[in-house]
Amino acid sequence: MSASRRTPQALVVDDDHGVRQALQLGLGLEGFEVREAADGESALRQIAERPPAVVVLDVTMPGLSGVEVVRRLRIQGRTLPVCMLSARDEVEDRVAGLAAGADDYVVKPFSVAELAARLHALVRLHESARQRPLVLGDLAVEPASRVATRAGRDLELTTREFDLLFTLAQRPGQVLSRAQLLERVWGYTWDVDTNVVDVFVGYLRRKLEADGGTRILRTVRGVGFVLRG
Repeated sequence: MSASRRTPQALVVDDDHGVRQALQLGLGLEGFEVREAADGESALRQIAERPPAVVVLDVTMPGLSGVEVVRRLRIQGRTLPVCMLSARDEVEDRVAGLAAGADDYVVKPFSVAELAARLHALVRLHESARQRPLVLGDLAVEPASRVATRAGRDLELTTREFDLLFTLAQRPGQVLSRAQLLERVWGYTWDVDTNVVDVFVGYLRRKLEADGGTRILRTVRGVGFVLRG
């Protein structure tokens, strides 16, 4: 990261002091200014007082869970990106976190370099340069306000859902593979075994097709996904 660019702040929320210390050091070396919170309540207070660029949030914590923290943030209208940390046996909690509005998740144990790459991608997409609205039929995507509407109806997208829709809307009619979407939306630049693209396509498709909307986000079997009006 060049000296002329502002160092992004990451708020690490985990009740495990060792995890917070490790991420403080590791993410610091990967270009982040790291703040810490030991529980959900203090995390919400910090975010209200001084929102970070991205939140790294443990799913399972005593008191206020990570899922509930995400839910409260989205109810408050806060769109800052959230990446959740979970153990391998916390699949239901992970799914609940994504449904509540989290943008990504990392399974413990994880590589700090991989986590940092995902966080940088989240920040980059969230702070993407202002552009003119993209219009495809009755779908309008406005990068400046990060609002998407269909037939005048606000789609109420999470940060990651918006980033996925925006990426597809920039290339209407062009099929993008899972690998391309993982790189452009999630920041992966290496092979990775994950169904996260399919999960978020499902979330996005349900919102696009609510109230009888026709299918415009299509799956091209064996290739990828495309947005067609």
